[in-house]
This record gives sequence, C-alpha cells and structure tokens, in this order.
Amino acid sequence: MDKILWQPDTEKMKQSQMWEFQQLIVEKYDLPKANYAALHRWSVTHPDKFWGEFWDFTEVVHSRKAKQVVDDAHKMPGARWFAGARLNFAENLLQHRGGQTAIIFRGEQGEERRLSRNELYAEVCRIADGLRAAGVKSGDRIAAFMPNLPETVIAMLAAASIGAIWSSSSPDFGIKGVLDRFSQIEPKVIFSADGYFYNGRQFDSQEKLQEILEHLPSVKKVVLVDYSRKRAINKIKNAIAWEDFGQPNTELTFEQLPFDHPLYIMYSSGTTGLPKSIVHSAGGTLLQHLKELRLHCDLKEQDVIFYYTTCGWMMWNWVVSSLAVGSTLVLFDGNPFYPALEALLKMADELSLTIFGTSAKYIASLQEAGVVPKEISDFPHLKLITSTGSPLTDESFEYVYESWKKDVQLSSIAGGTDIVSCFMLGNPILPVHRGEIQCAGLGMDIDCLDENGCPVRNQKGELVCKTAFPSMPVYFWNDPDNEKYHKAYFEVYDNIWHHGDYISISDHGGITMYGRSDATLNPGGVRIGTAEIYAVVENMPEVADSVIVGQQHQGDERVVLFVQLNSGYELTEELIQKIKANIRKGCSPRHVPAVIKQVTGIPYTLNGKKVEVAVKKIIHGQQVFNRDALKNPETLEQYHGILD
Repeated sequence: MDKILWQPDTEKMKQSQMWEFQQLIVEKYDLPKANYAALHRWSVTHPDKFWGEFWDFTEVVHSRKAKQVVDDAHKMPGARWFAGARLNFAENLLQHRGGQTAIIFRGEQGEERRLSRNELYAEVCRIADGLRAAGVKSGDRIAAFMPNLPETVIAMLAAASIGAIWSSSSPDFGIKGVLDRFSQIEPKVIFSADGYFYNGRQFDSQEKLQEILEHLPSVKKVVLVDYSRKRAINKIKNAIAWEDFGQPNTELTFEQLPFDHPLYIMYSSGTTGLPKSIVHSAGGTLLQHLKELRLHCDLKEQDVIFYYTTCGWMMWNWVVSSLAVGSTLVLFDGNPFYPALEALLKMADELSLTIFGTSAKYIASLQEAGVVPKEISDFPHLKLITSTGSPLTDESFEYVYESWKKDVQLSSIAGGTDIVSCFMLGNPILPVHRGEIQCAGLGMDIDCLDENGCPVRNQKGELVCKTAFPSMPVYFWNDPDNEKYHKAYFEVYDNIWHHGDYISISDHGGITMYGRSDATLNPGGVRIGTAEIYAVVENMPEVADSVIVGQQHQGDERVVLFVQLNSGYELTEELIQKIKANIRKGCSPRHVPAVIKQVTGIPYTLNGKKVEVAVKKIIHGQQVFNRDALKNPETLEQYHGILD
C-alpha cells in the first residue's frame, strides 16, 4: 500500500534551491507551476537548455565559457559536453575562503581535527608545490592508499589543481586488489598513511605498501602520513613525510582545462574479472555533483554534511564536492559502531549535522539492534538522511520516522561508480513514500523497460537511461576502441544506457529498487527481484543476514536461499517452513525458495554491497576473480559443494 511518510513544509519548500530553480525555468520557458514532473520532462527533452541553465544558476567558476552545451545528447557514448569551456575542479571546490570551518575530522579513537577554509587552501598550495617539484604534470596519475583523512582530500585537490588524475583505494583492500587497480593506471606518486584504526584495533599499512610498491615501478615518490604517530617513515623507499612535502606559503596555480579533462579513475568491484578502470571528467563530475547537492539535497553554505564512506567508494568523491558549496564537510574514519552502536548518532548530535549520509545496511543494523536514535537526541539541526549501497526496505523507512525523527527527509539514492553520481534520489519539494526513491534526477532520462524493451509503469523492469548526461565516463583506461565501455553499458540496448538494476516506476514518479538484474531470479520464466525476499527474510528475528541466488536445475532455475542465523537459532525444518510461509505471504508463491541452507557468513564488497553474483558462480562451479575486492572473502569457501 502506498504510504506517505513525510511531506515538505510549504515555507521551507519555497526556500529550497530546487524551488528557486524551478521558478526560474517556469517563468523563462512557460512550464506548469510547482510541477516537478514537468520540470524533469523538460530537463531530459531539452538537455542543452537544462544543463546550460544550471551552469549559470550554480555559477561554475571558469575562465572560458563553452561554445555549445552538447553536440548530440542522443549519441551514447560519445556526446561531447561544454566544448570550448575551460575550468579547474579544485578551483571550484576552493573558491570559498576565510576562517569558517571547511573540514571536521573524527576518528573512531575520539580524535578530532578542524581545518578552516584558509587552512585547507594553504595545505593544498603546499602539497601542489610538492607535486610540481616531483615532476607531476597534467594527465599524470596520482594514487592514494589512504583512510578517510583530511590529508586525502587535500592531496586530491592538489592533484586536481595541476590537472593530474586522482585514483584512491581504501587501506583495507588486499594487496592484489590494490595492484589490480593501480597497476593498470601506473601512478607517478602515491599518498599513503602508515596505518589505520578499525573497531578498536590499529593496523599497520606499511608492509602492504612495501609489497605494492615492488610491483609499481611507475611510482617515483611516496608521501607518507603519520596517522598512527609511530614515525616509521624510514621503512618505505623514496618516502617523504607529509609535513615535509612541498614548500609552505606558495601560491596555487589552477590549470585551466577542458570540461572533459580526466579527473578521477574509479573501478568496478572486480568480482567477475579484472576491475574496469572508469575515467570521469572534471566538468561532468562537478556539474552533476552540484546539481545533486544543491537542488536534490538543498545543500547550502551553512550546512554540515557527513557521509559514512571510505576513500574507495564513490560516495567519498560525491560528498567531497560539497566543499564547492561552502558547507562544512565532516569526515569519519573507522568502524561506525565503535566504541558503541550509537557512535555516529552521537557524533551527528555533537557536530549539529544537517545532512547525514549512510548505507541501507547501517540503518537496518541499528533497527535490528534495537537502537532508538530519538532517545539519544531530537537532532534539531538534521534535515536530511540519505541512504545508498542497497535498496532501503519498507521497514527501514518506517524505522527512521518512528524511531529517529519524524520531521526529516529520508532520501534513498541510487546510481553508482559508473556515473560517480545518481540516477534517482531525493527532492526537497516532493513527499517521501514508503519504500520509494523520491524521483529521477533532473537531466537523467531514466526509464523502466520490460523484457521486450518496452517502457512500463508499476511493474518491474530494467533501469535504463535514454539520453546522454555530463557525468557519463569519458572512457575506460586502456580501452582504446571503447570495446569494454560499450560492452559494459550498451550491449543490451543500442544507444541506450543499460545499468543492470531492476526497478519499477510508479505513476507519481517514485522508484522502487529490486536489486541487480544480473542477480535477478527467473524461476519458470517469472522475473523476481532479490530485494523483495530480503525485505521479508531479514525482518525475521531468527535471521541475521541472507543471500539469494538462482541455480540452474533440471532445465529451469530454482531459487536458493542461504541464511545466516542469529545466535541461539538453528535451521530446523520448523524454521524452514516458517521462512517459506513468510515469503509466500509477504511476496508470492513464486518467490518461495526451493532450497534453504544455513551458512556462517554472507559475502560483501568493501563498500558494503552483497555479492550475489559471486555466490551464484560458486554454486555453478565457476571461478570468482579478485577476491581482494571483498570485505570477507573467506565466507565464499563454505558455498563450494554446499548443494551437492
């Protein structure tokens, strides 16, 4: 049943940047008033006008304006955006100066550091000077093997100011996982911390780093951050301490570069092969992030924004762009549940967060543990909670409004590394419906196609995008003929982006996620999204976690459910029948698994996404590549032969 959980306050709605932009377009192009559907339709029908108007609205810092907004928005891939424009990504993020706080860092050990806008700028100047002295020039690759520290942001901005290309990996990646990524791009400089903290433990990164460097002959300089305060820099060849890199009090030159100049190299998960190296442009990333932050999140200069992420997840790149708005960016490194489940909630209250970003798994974990956030605080400053990584269940929607805060916009968002942004997300002028993402993003021409490639509403289908947008990858690294690029997104539909997610779109434009379509179940020819089953099973008190896959069996596909049970429970025949009955009632008879097996762990990527495809490969006797991309690769072993 469709249920509205939150309605925007009329006065606050009219003070939002989405409302301001909508009124501008309504008056200039004679659109229906207060009608987001009409605004969105206009934005995808006239992408040149929309992106051009938004460029002006957001006042992108640039030295030369574009000759045209886009040459052909129906050319995918290959559309060229803002040809002739010259700008610098770092200049846009560092445009705000003064004594106001730019970054607050919190470590799980209780450490706190603050940098003002002026201090941030001065540090970027110094590190950029060090990079130039090391011979770094536009187009060179700079890599980071770093925790989520202010130094990581500073190094990225320094690299971007020169026009170097930034790529980062979280320090909890395995050696092979890092090399599978960095060996493809041959970085000239690596930034690394000597270690990191997680769940009350300290981990030394230096042995890993030494082995990584042995296989990366392209690296000419290593800049080491003394995060653990052990002063162990002598262990690393060609290393220089962070504080000794570059000269202080230097001026910063922002290289003026084309709109499509490479800014970031990001990577696919790599669980089915060598990770794809996805290259994103400076202009496309900036414009898309500003649209999402300013219009869809209503981020303003006075806001304090936080997203729980590592530096290996695209949400790090996304939230760092908030510096361009002038808001205060909060960074956290460590276990979100250390030293207690309420750690991040208390931080949110203490730092007066206005935007709290997290994963669906985090919200579900709080709910399962019985944490009631409103007992900690009424969070008077919090206006927006964003969630991504996996579909947010109906129960989690209800939990946020019943146990956290009634007057808050809950914004489930979805997109990915492929576009370093979102296809669909929140909207401060629309209601929140239980279980739904509020809307498609402006300028994102998404649709839901059935198995025949026809658009459908109120039923499940494939997520596609029918026209180009600025944050599409400019290319894949080491893919000169765009063969990998085309295979990744354009093999299913000609000239239409196929994202690989299974969704439905309601009549009012809300979007429901059903999981990856490559993990979609198809028993008896009926397509079933895995998220529907998870929503039922993982709401049972006996079940801690689960993973669902389809197995080829006797000429058909049967549904196989693996469950990890909470302490004190065993998978008895009685519990099996209870699980099946709940799925039959909550979903349909078609969803009921043919087989239910108990396991001790569910595999996840380092970014917290369930790895259904890897489990499916194992039970079909196929190889799973790049296990270093997994948070807990050891869990995969138990799936070998489990169905024999």
